[in-house]
Amino acid sequence: MIVQWPEGEDEPVKYWISNLPADIPARDLVRLAKLRRRTEHDHRELKTTLALDHFEGPSFTGRHRHVTLVTAAQLFLTEQRTCPRVPARA
Repeated sequence: MIVQWPEGEDEPVKYWISNLPADIPARDLVRLAKLRRRTEHDHRELKTTLALDHFEGPSFTGRHRHVTLVTAAQLFLTEQRTCPRVPARA
């Protein structure tokens, strides 16, 4: 179990319960617990910014193409966000 207890607080603010092996390093356990926030952000971005839920076509093929293109756009945005910036020339 992981507990987030910020300094100055009277009690913990968040709890995570895990069924992972007991010998997993604490750093990895915290990273996995915090991954949910990233997943929720990505899902929200897919639906709002990239219009994942706007497809209303009747065919499976059209839906599949739409989801594939939205997923590719999400990958591009994620790569842009995580790519180190090259400094501009003076």
